[in-house]
Amino acid sequence: AGKTSKKWNEKMLKDPHLKVTFFEQDSSKVFSNTDIKGGVCVTYRDALSDLGPIGTFTPFAELQSIIHKVVFNKDKQFEPISKSIYLQNKFNLDALYADHPELKKKIGSGGKEKRLTTSIFSLPIFTTEKDKEHPIKIWGIINSNIRNYRFMNEKYLDSNSSLHNYKVLLPKSNGSGALGEVLSTPLIGEPLIGYTQSFIGIGKFNNITEVENEMKYIKSKFCRVMLGTLKVTQDNNKGTWKNVPMQNFTPQSDIDWSKSIPEIDQQLYKKYGLDDQEINFIETHVKEMD
Repeated sequence: AGKTSKKWNEKMLKDPHLKVTFFEQDSSKVFSNTDIKGGVCVTYRDALSDLGPIGTFTPFAELQSIIHKVVFNKDKQFEPISKSIYLQNKFNLDALYADHPELKKKIGSGGKEKRLTTSIFSLPIFTTEKDKEHPIKIWGIINSNIRNYRFMNEKYLDSNSSLHNYKVLLPKSNGSGALGEVLSTPLIGEPLIGYTQSFIGIGKFNNITEVENEMKYIKSKFCRVMLGTLKVTQDNNKGTWKNVPMQNFTPQSDIDWSKSIPEIDQQLYKKYGLDDQEINFIETHVKEMD
């Protein structure tokens, strides 16, 4: 939705007099040599006509039908996976400033910024090697776009996070927003691994099996087509995952996670009652992930 507010976006999507008359994902087809993340959209409003609210916009009829079956199915209680997404780790500023009062001048927002921002590795509390004083691995970005990690002392971190649990880590910025694109090398974050603003963490598990099952789900075509209903730019934020349904990743799940990802997709298609046309749409529009 670009720079428009959430309130304005909701107003537009609920407006029964508004419709989308044109959408093109590839902006260069409309404006030569111009890259507009999310594409180009033209809307039309007629105050005298009841067109019905847009709800969730998609240019594909099959995808609109899939959204209805997965998200708005009254027979299934929908719970979004976005509820299990954790953003960047945060500082315990009291502990940090007790040992390093000089860093207050270097921390953003006048020393009040708790979040591990993208540039945080410049602080001297981070080391390139793990030792007894620096046992916590933090994933982040260096030199603008190179994925890397540093180590730090746990006492400088807020305890309210998934630091001591298993989770799947994904870059917060990924791809272009094209439907069905692959996700950039998801990682399994083991206990004692944190991350900066450059990543999001999905899940908070106590064992490796459940996070491995979640990893398979995230790589599935079904999961990524549901992600694509809201992710239309490179921004892979928490809100873009709210149409992706949560699954049970334990051995008691209705999905057999021991199967291959293509076989898991078939189970998910059956679970949500997708027909052959909808399945074919997903299979032909979403790229495979290993």
